Amino acid sequence: MFTIRSRRILSAAAVAAALPLVLTGCGMDDKGDSGSGSAASASASPSMEESSSAAMPMDKPFGPACASLPTSGEGSVEGMADDPVATAASNNPALSTLVSAVKKAGLVDTLNNAQNITVFAPTNEAFAKIPKADLDKVLNDKAMLTKILTYHVVGQKLTPQQLENGSFDTLEKSKLTTSGSGESYTVNDSAKVVCGNVPTANATVYIIDSVLMPKM
Repeated sequence: MFTIRSRRILSAAAVAAALPLVLTGCGMDDKGDSGSGSAASASASPSMEESSSAAMPMDKPFGPACASLPTSGEGSVEGMADDPVATAASNNPALSTLVSAVKKAGLVDTLNNAQNITVFAPTNEAFAKIPKADLDKVLNDKAMLTKILTYHVVGQKLTPQQLENGSFDTLEKSKLTTSGSGESYTVNDSAKVVCGNVPTANATVYIIDSVLMPKM
């Protein structure tokens, strides 16, 4: 009896001693599988988020002056997207001088009827940088005014990526250059894009802080 009982106790102790090892082994396997799955998810997740955030500025308007656009109505980003470019610009208070110049040059229909163009649109402040006597002279010379305004128009829709190191033919028949990255771009090494990638019904608009001057 004593011997049989002792053997039973020893057997139970051996099983009890082995059981934690078995459970630990199983737990490590499960944790390893689960950990690798979590690591895979964690590594996949940020890359998806990064690619998504990297694409966002390319899909939407960007730049400090975008905040000054109307938040609703025809002059807002959503409102401008519904109209052809000259009409869309006429609804934006910051572009009223440009719109007056476009009307003086008789380019409203030309711009509104063009397809898939890019317009570099100087703000009112950009025109104000030009001495008044010089600006008045340009505004009263239709040929010169047309030359300057058509120099601000490229015959294709340009994405921000294309502006990083670009050279483009304008409707005025000469070239302009662009450089930059992210949300900071410069045209002809002088005019900065202050609100870019603004869509209209037939064009993409980049609002700039200086008037571009072609070679006369």
